[in-house]
Amino acid sequence: MKVLVIGSGGREHALVWKISQSPKVDKIYCAPGNAGTAEFAENVNIKVDDIAGLLNFAQEKKIDLTVVGPEIPLVLGVVDEFDKAGLKAFGPSKAAAQLEGSKAFAKNIMVKYDIPTAQTGIFTDPAKAIAYINEMGAPIVVKADGLAAGKGVLICQTTAEAITAVKDIMEKKEFGSAGDTVVIEECLVGEEASILALTDGKSIVPLETSQDHKRIYDGDKGPNTGGMGAYSPAPVITDHLMSQIDVEVLRPLVAGMAQEGIPYKGIIYAGIMVTKQGPKVLEFNCRFGDPETQPILMRMKSDIVPIFQAVIDGKLNNREIEWHEKAAVCVVIAAGGYPGKYEKGMPITGIDKVDQLANAYVFHAGTKFPGPVTSGGRVLGVTALGDNIKFAIKNAYQAVEMIKFKGMQYRKDIGKKALKYL
Repeated sequence: MKVLVIGSGGREHALVWKISQSPKVDKIYCAPGNAGTAEFAENVNIKVDDIAGLLNFAQEKKIDLTVVGPEIPLVLGVVDEFDKAGLKAFGPSKAAAQLEGSKAFAKNIMVKYDIPTAQTGIFTDPAKAIAYINEMGAPIVVKADGLAAGKGVLICQTTAEAITAVKDIMEKKEFGSAGDTVVIEECLVGEEASILALTDGKSIVPLETSQDHKRIYDGDKGPNTGGMGAYSPAPVITDHLMSQIDVEVLRPLVAGMAQEGIPYKGIIYAGIMVTKQGPKVLEFNCRFGDPETQPILMRMKSDIVPIFQAVIDGKLNNREIEWHEKAAVCVVIAAGGYPGKYEKGMPITGIDKVDQLANAYVFHAGTKFPGPVTSGGRVLGVTALGDNIKFAIKNAYQAVEMIKFKGMQYRKDIGKKALKYL
């Protein structure tokens, strides 16, 4: 069969790498792809938001399965367009993708179906938003309602900081129309985890747990990024906590979306804060997490292609996924200056050395040929397996040290939070 993967990041390289291991697959295309996807797939120069271009290509090449990586094409309705044309695409519909496309929509669903989350106010008027901040006090979280590439969430330690955030988002339009509405939340305290689950609109199959590191600097300091690293499993999520998340978050969400007449099919990503009061939802994403996908797929034993097909066909019930017992850690190497301004076109060396290691793999994110050279803020996701988190961390950083490019930066504490559970 022929498979098309949409996207160009580390998540898409991981998906292409995993799909390439399926005996069912003869040919993979990746649009637009990167220097890493090119090893397993034919890169196609079509942008992720060019829905008509993607559909034409899939029809022309008689694509059997399309896997959508990033949120933008999902929010634009790529799956609906493929469905109309009789083509199979993995991911939620445009209406269901509002769970990520609009934080206000997601929050209203959570409130309606009693899904535990932070106390919230939703505003289209900056003056009312500022009045709410003054009433609530700080610390407080200010979020742009729409898509902002993982950078639209501002954790503010003072009311002055929060008021500035509202003005930047709503008046200065730092995130464009994504900031027409703001969502203001109480600041939840605890440890975060990423819960990814497959659903065909009825049945739910959770994937292995993971934890992302969103801030740029060690110790969770500095601005939010798209994610500076991840590990799996996340020991903060015990079996008891996972069953609680299943009962209080995943099941009510899938049942609630169906009740709304918006059945959710694809992967649902729940960002969970483990608080003293129990698990609470920070956000929902409508696609695989990046960089969580890299360590999760490194640990997946099962062929992923029949799983995607089962989700699309509504036949996910009784399907089980096999996992490696080992832990996996992904360290993201970013360009100097990221998440602010950064240079592109820096030659990268040392990936070939990592390729010789038995337990590590380099997933490309912001790279392109010839070279490879850097072409984005998050450049590589160096991912390694180990008998436990401690050894996976050691193996990942051993691999990181082999890679060089001008200005590269990375966190030195990915996975550290897990060590206290060993």
